[in-house]
Amino acid sequence: MVNGDALPYVKTLPDASIDLILTDPPYYRVKSCAWDRQWKTTEQYLAWLNDYLVEFQRVLKPNGSLYLFCSAALAADTEIMLRNHMRVLNHIIWAKPYGRWTGCSKESLRSYFPSTERILFAEQYGVDSAAKNHVRYASKCAELKSQIFAPMIDYFITAKNQLNITGKEIEKHMGSYMHRHWFSYSQWQLPNKSQYEKLQQLFSQKAAEKMLVPFLSKSNNKLQRDYSELMKNYDE
Repeated sequence: MVNGDALPYVKTLPDASIDLILTDPPYYRVKSCAWDRQWKTTEQYLAWLNDYLVEFQRVLKPNGSLYLFCSAALAADTEIMLRNHMRVLNHIIWAKPYGRWTGCSKESLRSYFPSTERILFAEQYGVDSAAKNHVRYASKCAELKSQIFAPMIDYFITAKNQLNITGKEIEKHMGSYMHRHWFSYSQWQLPNKSQYEKLQQLFSQKAAEKMLVPFLSKSNNKLQRDYSELMKNYDE
């Protein structure tokens, strides 16, 4: 048993060394406590959670399992983000027939009171393929991912370099640290629709200032189609 901050400790663990990760992180603004309200926006919270998912994917064994608890409100966002790192096997709904919601006046509620919690059950990608290797498995998965998604990664990196946009500028515009995973071969992931459209605004503005052709000009739909096609190769 270790008493300490989880993220720094997990970073000290070797690759592919953990059989089971059972984690119940803050749900974000579900409790009135300071620890559940330390993020100003949903994006900042998800960026914080994503840093954990990166490390969880690294330390989980090829045949290991992850159980991630989350709120009903952010279950969809969390599952989509988790799929960037692991294969989601089940979205478990924990129904709670008794709770504070039973004392609510239905007529005064604009939305249904959350009477469930969610548990995402996931495993490593590629566990059934011949490519798995118990030694440095996570590193090999990361290397394979960077190779397969190289065209998309280059699309983002080239735009950033051509316009000479700094990480601080992107961070200020986006209001989160997620950009670290969009412009690097290491732990790369695709921004979601709202994030991508916000990036396009910044890059279009910078291109106009420099009198250059627009960068990041692909539509989000086209980007998602390209990603889905490459993901098929990664899953195989």
